[in-house]
Formats: sequence, C-alpha cells, structure tokens
Amino acid sequence: AADIPCSAFSSEWSNPRIEWKFQQGSSLVLFYYGGELTEPYRNRVQFSRTGIHFPKVTRADTGRYICEVVGDGSQIAKSEVNLIVQGGLPPSPGP
Repeated sequence: AADIPCSAFSSEWSNPRIEWKFQQGSSLVLFYYGGELTEPYRNRVQFSRTGIHFPKVTRADTGRYICEVVGDGSQIAKSEVNLIVQGGLPPSPGP
C-alpha cells in the first residue's frame, strides 16, 4: 500500500479545487479532476482532500504524483511526491 500526501492542501481555503496528476517520464496523466477519479484509477485509489491512498501498488505506479490545489481567488498551491515501487519481492533483511 502507499499513501501520498497532498501537502499543498490547506483547510483555510473555503472551497478548493483539487487536481492530481501522475508523471512518468514524458507522459502526464490527469487522474483526479472535476471532483472524481478517472479511469483506470477509479477502482484502485482512495481519494481524500489531504492525500490519496493506493491499497495496492505495482512497479507501474512508480513516478511523480503532483497535487494541485486551486483556491477561490487566484490562490494556487502545488506539491509533488516521488513514489518508487521496488520489485515485486519484499526487500531482504540486511546482513
């Protein structure tokens, strides 16, 4: 599982609009927009205003997650989290 916080979110803003983007190499996917998750994330991700939660991650989820919060005025805040998912096996204990 993975939790990705949206540190750009501030509860002081009255009715912020939140958008999530996923960047992998040169491709950018808008996966939370207009108040809902897009396919194929709809069945895979749990959204909350302060972050997103992946019950299960795969190596394909490695990349940069960008949270953009737009306030009523011209306020805009952005935070980014890099997620690195290691291979399918759990890490082996050190020596």
